[in-house]
Amino acid sequence: MRKCILSLAAALALAVPAVVVADPPAAAPAPAPSAQSQPAQSQPTQLDAYLDHLKTLRASFLQTLADSQGKEIDRATGTIIVQRPGRFSWDIHPQSASGAGTAGQLMVCDGRNLWFFDRDLDQVTVKPVDAALSATPALLLSGAVDVRRNFTITPAGERLGLQWVLVEPHGAEADFREALFGFDKGELKRMILEDKLDQTATVIFDKVERNTPVSAAEVSFTVPKGADVIGTPRK
Repeated sequence: MRKCILSLAAALALAVPAVVVADPPAAAPAPAPSAQSQPAQSQPTQLDAYLDHLKTLRASFLQTLADSQGKEIDRATGTIIVQRPGRFSWDIHPQSASGAGTAGQLMVCDGRNLWFFDRDLDQVTVKPVDAALSATPALLLSGAVDVRRNFTITPAGERLGLQWVLVEPHGAEADFREALFGFDKGELKRMILEDKLDQTATVIFDKVERNTPVSAAEVSFTVPKGADVIGTPRK
């Protein structure tokens, strides 16, 4: 199940306040009525404004995964680092039922390639960015893809004290059906992603730093000595 929780939110990003146990996933906020003067897709949303002013992002997060009945089946903690345009690091550590952590996984986009390192398997998978899944929230936050080209973005009303934006991928290749981004006073606080198996990942962000320095090393990847490598990186 640890692979599943990573693919939902990191395949992320992204990306992503105080760390508390996530509320049981509920039905997605109902989309807000669109203005009669223009279609919803053309309306600027809080996500548009957030991305327009985002240069870097650094945060820790708590992520839970629930099945189609709303029962929690996995949880993880981790960190996300974004440097726009086109670079991010998503480091996640699934938790066992006893509360002990595993070695976890690391996903890094260095602007040319998307690297996925499974520490438990000592295995690296790599694809050029344009050959990897293009419609993912993490890539959206990093600016590696054209937002309006790859997603339908619409306001989704207010719930749990947050203003929500609904993001739906245009292509069928994405790992998720829809993603909700929750904002409070313009700051990204939560992400909710629903996958094709009706599982729901909820990501709550903590210790968020926006537009602070990020070094090149934090969004770069070097294959660990002895690790197996699947795929060919773009030079």
